[in-house]
Amino acid sequence: MDIRQITPGYYVAPQIMPDQMSALKEAGITRILCNRPDEEVPAYCGADAMQAAAEAAGLEFQLQPLTHQTMNEEIIARNREIGADLEGVTLAYCASGTRSCIAWALGQAGKQSADDILNAARSGGYDLDNLRPYLEQHAP
Repeated sequence: MDIRQITPGYYVAPQIMPDQMSALKEAGITRILCNRPDEEVPAYCGADAMQAAAEAAGLEFQLQPLTHQTMNEEIIARNREIGADLEGVTLAYCASGTRSCIAWALGQAGKQSADDILNAARSGGYDLDNLRPYLEQHAP
């Protein structure tokens, strides 16, 4: 598994598998946030299958499918509310982890400085410098 820490309570990853849920629970994850639309995956990795596997392992499951076209302020705010804003440790996943990291970064605009957001993303292996103008425009 390629799990990348963005903050102490928020991690991102490329596609995870249903049979990895117990290991994620053992690693300290408390919530799975699925950012991947079902149209991108085979049925065995669809949201229903992932939710069943997560709940069977004792994990909370949240669903917020994201595409670059659907990342508007309302969707980003909801993604933050059901992921980064909740108590516990969230693992958000998508195809590569990039969308989940971008959604986290956009959700932090206005809460943290652009440098802090970009450094956190970079610490997880994601270069989001192209978001700097937006993050700076919405800086606290």
